[in-house]
Amino acid sequence: MTEQAVHRTGPARRRAGAETDGGGPVFLGRSRELAALRADLERAGLDTLAGRPAPRCRVLLVAGRPGTGRTTLAERFAAECLAGGDYPDGMLRARLTDPGGLPVPTERTARDLLAALGTTAPAGAGEDELTETLRTALAGRRAVLLFDDVCSGEQLAGLLPDTRGCLALAVARGPLTGVPDVRPCMLGAIEQEAALSLLVRGAGRTRVTVDPRAAERLAEACAHLPAALVLAGGWLAAHPDAALADALRRLEDPADDDGLPEVTDPLGRAFRLAHSALPPPAARTLRLLALAPAGVADAHTAAALAGCSMDTARGTLRDLTLLGLVHAVPAAPPAATEESAGPLLALPGCLDPLLQTLLERKERPAEVQLARARLLERTVRQLTACRAVTEPSGSPARSWLSGLPATLRFASRAAAADWLETRLPSLLAAARLVVAEGELDTLARRLIAALTSALSAHRGTGAAAPELYRLHELVLGVADRQRLPRERAAALLNLGDLDVAGGRPHLALDRYRSALEALRPDGDRMPPGPPGAGAAGPPAAGLGAGRALESIAGTYAELGEWRRAADWYARALSTAQARRDLDAESRLHGRIGAVLARAGQWPEALRAWRAAASAHRRRGDPGAQARALAEAARVREYAGEPAEAMRLGLQALRIAERSGDGRLQGALRLRLADCAARLGRPAEAADHRAAAGRLLGGDGATGEGSASATGQLACETQKNVQPD
Repeated sequence: MTEQAVHRTGPARRRAGAETDGGGPVFLGRSRELAALRADLERAGLDTLAGRPAPRCRVLLVAGRPGTGRTTLAERFAAECLAGGDYPDGMLRARLTDPGGLPVPTERTARDLLAALGTTAPAGAGEDELTETLRTALAGRRAVLLFDDVCSGEQLAGLLPDTRGCLALAVARGPLTGVPDVRPCMLGAIEQEAALSLLVRGAGRTRVTVDPRAAERLAEACAHLPAALVLAGGWLAAHPDAALADALRRLEDPADDDGLPEVTDPLGRAFRLAHSALPPPAARTLRLLALAPAGVADAHTAAALAGCSMDTARGTLRDLTLLGLVHAVPAAPPAATEESAGPLLALPGCLDPLLQTLLERKERPAEVQLARARLLERTVRQLTACRAVTEPSGSPARSWLSGLPATLRFASRAAAADWLETRLPSLLAAARLVVAEGELDTLARRLIAALTSALSAHRGTGAAAPELYRLHELVLGVADRQRLPRERAAALLNLGDLDVAGGRPHLALDRYRSALEALRPDGDRMPPGPPGAGAAGPPAAGLGAGRALESIAGTYAELGEWRRAADWYARALSTAQARRDLDAESRLHGRIGAVLARAGQWPEALRAWRAAASAHRRRGDPGAQARALAEAARVREYAGEPAEAMRLGLQALRIAERSGDGRLQGALRLRLADCAARLGRPAEAADHRAAAGRLLGGDGATGEGSASATGQLACETQKNVQPD
């Protein structure tokens, strides 16, 4: 089965398991295999018998080729385990093979499992860090972990928690080497009674009762494989007037005009039978659904791929569900499904090779490309609508949203957030696929920008940092391929910021320097640093270069390398002066003053703060000018010049009085009081404290108001050290 990469089934959904109807998987038979799994769970492992209990969870393996119902059996057994109460933390599930057969990287699965657990994974973390974080998050929990379509034992071993409280259910084609003490539960055909029950589900009891011999022969022709029986039953459901003998005859002697290669296996023949029941437009929609990211689709996906209306897409998906060619995604949150789009559906993984063959044989490459472009374009519009619903009423974004068709609008911010979270695995898959294919880079850039914006609006940049990191890496790939230096630089700067937040400052420095190199115009010279700063570094200019220079400086400040931070801030200041950006100039003078003060270089720090005050004066911001002069006064005080500090402080107070900022005046009064006390002027100190109390309210000079007001100035230095 193909489904979303990872999702979680909590206690409220435990009994759903795999025993569902209405197009979902149906569990029949397999009593012997269930009993074997129960016995395997209860038996003591070899390590335990040897007196060395394994420091990891138990692993049970369900093995069989696609179409045997291996995932459905694992789901059923997981539902039993959850219903028994031994695993109160519910079920986590992940598919370890992408549609198309490529293994899912362990890093991606670990990150998605952490998200399902509600644990924010470190943005940009490597595989080892992520798997260790996953093991830590699972420590002390009792949960069932269902790993579907496992490719190898090594892939599974990296995801297993170091706790006996969890149970891992692995689904694979065959035995897994590299995972000790695991005995596979091998699946083949199902019992005759269960096979006939599957046919009854599609054909109805009457047709099976009237011709039991034909029913038995049809089950034999399907090799008693659940997937083949479901498809044969789907054909019978779509042909209520046909006899079971008709289905058997068509199964054994299919038509040759369906575009499929000659198939001899039961599943392939059953697929041809079900496919023959589709009119040409529905058959085309089915094969185009092979392009659906992560193998999941709704009416929006089908309509975009086929280029048809939403009503037509909904009807086609209903027909495909009836035939067993698609099924509902297990445990998909109902609230997150738009009424207009219908349920979220999955393409059975066992049919993926057949659908890919159909796509290659029946669709021209240009048509496939156009279908992909239509899907991406609609996805961009949905993401833009998802972002727009977060804007206030009357904003341009909400006006744009009101002009969209009703099927593309969201009723509320909560509905949009629900949609985003439910579709996120397929949205991320869409971004990965379009970048990897490299043929629709303009749409890829638009999709990533829209997804980044929607995630930031609904989650916030901090909570969305892991996903944003992956998206910025994709942007970097497109920018490198298309030779887009500005976009390359923007992606590197964003990645650097996330690396700093993730505690990787040295990697961030490499990113920032690469961004600076990308922005270097040929022939330009790098603005020099102050005297004695050393080599100027790579040439660069402009707003982006200033951002990169400032980021490098801020990272050195994070590392406590104050002198180097000052040098890089000085280079950023030169670019700001070259483009006559007075706001940036005033900010950077302050940051230079802050880091030089931390380095104990008092004269240089004093000059920088005075320059900041002058720039703020030219900007017409007396409050900022007063704060800069207050920092200059602080430097004078640190340099052992309290009288000069007092003079500068009084000058700052006079300017602050013109700004009308009472809290700023109060904070400056408190500083002056401390300075006066150190100068041996108790009366003057008392006057300043009394004035501060009046400005800050009541006894603010000695209470919380004092701490808050002085914090306003105390934080100013730190603020000036960090980049925006």
